[in-house]
Amino acid sequence: MNKILVVDDDNDIRLLLNRFLTKNGYNVVCVSKGEDAMAYLKQNSPDLILCDYRLEDMNGKEFITKIKVIYPDVLIIIITGYSDVKDAVEVMRLGAFDYITKPLYPDEILLNIKKALTQKVNSQVYPQKNVISSLNTKPIENDKEQYIVGDSTEYATIIKQINLVAPTNYSVIIYGESGSGKEVIARQIHYNSKRATKPFIAIDCGALSKELAGSELFGHEKGAFTGALNQKTGNLEIANGGTVFLDEISNLSYDIQISLLRTVQERKIRRVGGIKDIELDIRIIVASNEKLWEAARAGKFREDLYHRFNEFSIDVPSLRERKSDIMIFARHFLNLTNKELGKNIKGFQTDVEDILINYVWYGNLRELKNVIKRATLLSEGDLIEAKSLPFEINNFHKLQFEIPEIPIHTTNENQDSNIESLENKLKKANIDLNYEIILEALKQSNFNKSKAAKLLNVDRKTLYNKMNQYKEFNNDN
Repeated sequence: MNKILVVDDDNDIRLLLNRFLTKNGYNVVCVSKGEDAMAYLKQNSPDLILCDYRLEDMNGKEFITKIKVIYPDVLIIIITGYSDVKDAVEVMRLGAFDYITKPLYPDEILLNIKKALTQKVNSQVYPQKNVISSLNTKPIENDKEQYIVGDSTEYATIIKQINLVAPTNYSVIIYGESGSGKEVIARQIHYNSKRATKPFIAIDCGALSKELAGSELFGHEKGAFTGALNQKTGNLEIANGGTVFLDEISNLSYDIQISLLRTVQERKIRRVGGIKDIELDIRIIVASNEKLWEAARAGKFREDLYHRFNEFSIDVPSLRERKSDIMIFARHFLNLTNKELGKNIKGFQTDVEDILINYVWYGNLRELKNVIKRATLLSEGDLIEAKSLPFEINNFHKLQFEIPEIPIHTTNENQDSNIESLENKLKKANIDLNYEIILEALKQSNFNKSKAAKLLNVDRKTLYNKMNQYKEFNNDN
């Protein structure tokens, strides 16, 4: 028996809907306020919500925004007066299934409820397996990969944005550093859209050569250029009906940007060497580690193409900006690696958690995943120990050594000389410590300077400068 939650501050309508829906075989629960509905949803999972647009404590927009964070897959039908139809349509963009206008007609109510529940069963609206919840840190499985969400405020904002934009057909720009999970977010937008059963095609624009970019994106006809021995279908055409993700979009050449602009404007492509247009129905999501408006102002990216893509944007903060997420992802990667390696490591020692949380994660989630995989492989006990972590992470706090500010109590006569002497000692201590770390890195790399520099996350020139600084300082002193 399907369960329906009715949310309406009009007691007569609640009674009417309760009797009518119960008579037609539904399990009905009624509440009068949005907050009461929120409290109910924390403990229960109705199949559908019937909600009046105007409640005592919130309107339909506020209600659906809050509900979709908790239950992105729940079906919501809004009850509204004719004067609120425009707002009801806006609420549908936020994720409502449909709206019913007053006065209420029994047949119309039943028809809409049956249509919604039938589509839910057929997984045509917000498939359950692809749901994202900012309150659930367990992995979400789909056909492609597992997705896990953090519990930081920053990540909760991203989840809300995904839930908001996924049901639409908007183009989206995702900004974020390398390894921050831009493609995973793009996939979740796709899996939570009405295109979920259609292809998701990810293209790394940074890996496309200038000569072959047109062929990879648009395809080519036989004989279009030297080496074109057969007809080739481009990735945009392969994605027809689904979603295309263009990573590092700013790397595309200006000529390809012009061709892409035509695709975005007209939803048509023409294969390289072709004479016939091919109709396309695709959603385009792009990603960049630099702001596209800045690239446009610098003449590196077409401004008109930027505006076509910029219907919605998501900023992905770096992992170091959301420290509360680090251990959530670390445990997730540990679980995955345990399965992969057939191990049963239960967690991390306390000092390891401190090290992971305080490291800056230049490579974001990609770097964290690789570190956990390596540490899991090396660990022999029940918990991951610090010795299993890479050298540069285990010694990061030493590499970030700073000269402390020490109060100096002296007379005015010898204050300057004492300050100079103390600064000199601290400088020497800092240089000695850096050299000790460099020496350890050299030992671990069998005194290969290139490998040592890589361990320390610096280039060879910086490594040589640090070594020369040590020699010069000790020669002078």
